Amino acid sequence: MDEQIDILERIHAAYYQLTSTERKVADLVLAQPSQVQFMSITQLADECGTAEATISRFCRRLNLKGFNAFKIELARHSASSGVKPKDKEPNSLVSRSLEVGRLASDAVYQTIELVEPKQVLRAVELIESAQHVVCIGSGGSMIMAAECTHLFSTVSGNFQAVPDSHLQMSAVATMGQGDVVMLFSYSGATTNGLQVLELAKARGVSTILITRFHKSPAAKLADVVLRCGSNESPFQFGSVPARIAQLVVLDVLFQEYCHRNREKCQETIQNIASALSGMHV
Repeated sequence: MDEQIDILERIHAAYYQLTSTERKVADLVLAQPSQVQFMSITQLADECGTAEATISRFCRRLNLKGFNAFKIELARHSASSGVKPKDKEPNSLVSRSLEVGRLASDAVYQTIELVEPKQVLRAVELIESAQHVVCIGSGGSMIMAAECTHLFSTVSGNFQAVPDSHLQMSAVATMGQGDVVMLFSYSGATTNGLQVLELAKARGVSTILITRFHKSPAAKLADVVLRCGSNESPFQFGSVPARIAQLVVLDVLFQEYCHRNREKCQETIQNIASALSGMHV
């Protein structure tokens, strides 16, 4: 089948060769293509009432390697079929700036709606009792892991960011019960993140996951799951709104930790401020 053919046309062409369960997937995709491109494979399977294996078979029926390749084709469809408004305003930078602000605000409010107090409190309890908290991620999520370490370093000396995938595995392999791994993974499906969580679970190390998808493979392994808002298309590779959403989750966690450990945090902040005072003119 010609890979240049629009993905929806390819689905229509293959429709009557699909099984009954695969047609459920096709029906939902044809009805909501723009929404499906933001779903995880688990979400789509739940929406269709099918198994994840059915989704994978459906993608292969379309001569695609897998679900990620399928989402990319949906994103291409959305990009090519979208109606772009004509630039009538002389200062179009203003309208683009307003759209940037809207997306950032949406990411914040979507994330706040997803806050689960029990999960946040459980995460704080794990951090309070941990001697070591290792923050990890892959790609753009590693930036969030470094941000987490930087933020908590103002009130605690127990946090460490480990950027290299090999060093991440080495770090977890030397951790013990009571320590904590914090994994930042928007998709909750990166291979390295799953390997880290599996090793942590085997060693009795507690795990906290910050992710968009609460039914992702990583969410099934983590002890605590903190969800962020903001949809990210397959072409964005770490959008600013997605990072803002993760920062909101991080700040909610940080503020709750400081609230519960007010005296200790204030003492640490004062000590750090005194140490840094000579470095600013």
